[in-house]
Amino acid sequence: MSVTIKDIARESGVSYSTVSKALNDSPLVKPDTKKKVLEAAQTLGYSPNFAAKNLVSKKSRTIGLVWPAIDRIALTALVSKINEIVTNKNYFMILSVNAADKAVEMFKSFQVDGVMIFEEGGETQLHSNMASSVPILSYGVSGENAYPIIDVNHNKAIQKAVAHLYDLGHSKISYIGDISPCDRRQAEKLKGFHKGMEEAKLPVTEENISNTKGLSWYDGYLAAKELLQNKNRPTALISGSYDISVGILRAVKELNLRIPEDLSLISYDNIPQMASLETELTSVGVPIDLLADAMVDSLLSLIDQPGSVSLTQMMEPEIVIRKSSAQKK
Repeated sequence: MSVTIKDIARESGVSYSTVSKALNDSPLVKPDTKKKVLEAAQTLGYSPNFAAKNLVSKKSRTIGLVWPAIDRIALTALVSKINEIVTNKNYFMILSVNAADKAVEMFKSFQVDGVMIFEEGGETQLHSNMASSVPILSYGVSGENAYPIIDVNHNKAIQKAVAHLYDLGHSKISYIGDISPCDRRQAEKLKGFHKGMEEAKLPVTEENISNTKGLSWYDGYLAAKELLQNKNRPTALISGSYDISVGILRAVKELNLRIPEDLSLISYDNIPQMASLETELTSVGVPIDLLADAMVDSLLSLIDQPGSVSLTQMMEPEIVIRKSSAQKK
C-alpha cells in the first residue's frame, strides 16, 4: 500500500497542509519543520504522485528527445549535457531512437511539456505537415523549417577550418567525411569545404575529398588509410566528426605518420573529449556547453510562452587550437 501525505503528517506530527508545502519546498515552512517532514517521508518510503500533481499544474515537467544514434560520442556528450541542465531545472527527460513522427506521437501520449529533435534527415526529419499540440524545437540545418530550429552553422565551421590551415601555410588540404545528400548537416560541411577552398583560391578535386560513407570510427579509419597512401598526400586534413577523427588517428599511426609534423588535423565537433585523445585535436564547432544551454533555454521558453523563440537561431562556431595543427614546414 502506497504512503500518503496523511501518513507523513501522522509520523511528523504536523498538519496535512504543512506536509504538502514542505514537500513542494515552500518558503512558508520553517527549515526545522521541513527537515522533519522530509525525514519522515524518507523513512516511510514516500514517492510523490506525479500524475496527480500534473493534473493540478497542467505540466509534467518532462521533455522528450528524439535521438538519431546511440553510438556516436559527440551526440552522447551533447545529450548528457542537456540532461544535466534539464535536471538542474527540475525537469525529466525521455529519449527515443524511433522515427521522429512516431516518437513525437509517443511523447504526446506521455504528456511531455516539449520535444527536442536531433535532425539528420530521413526518419529523424519531422514531417512539416504533422500538426502538434506540444512545443517542438529542432537541432539541425535551417531552411524551410516549420518549427523553431537551432543551427550550429556547419558550413561556416568548415570554412573556418580551411582558413586556419591556409593561414598556417597549407595548400594541400583535404576533407574527409560522410558525403551524404540525405543528411543536411553533412551536406553543409561539404559546402563549407568548397566555400573555404574557393576563398583561399585553392582547387577542389576528387583527390582532396574522401567519402567515409558513414560516421563511425571504422569508416574514418578505412577512408583515411586509402587517402593517406596516395602519392599526392595532403599536408592537412579536416575531419567531419569526432568519431571519424578517432579512425583517422588509428590510420595515421599504422602508416607511421606523425601529427602535426607530417599531417595537420582539424576535427569538427567542439567537445571536451577532443583534448583527451592520444593526440589532442584542434577542433571546430559550437562549444557543447553553449549549444546545450541554448537548446534547453529555447525549449523551456517555448513551453512557458509559445511563439517566444525565433524560427531560426544561428549559432557561431569556434576553433579551439590544440596540438594537432601546426605551421607547414
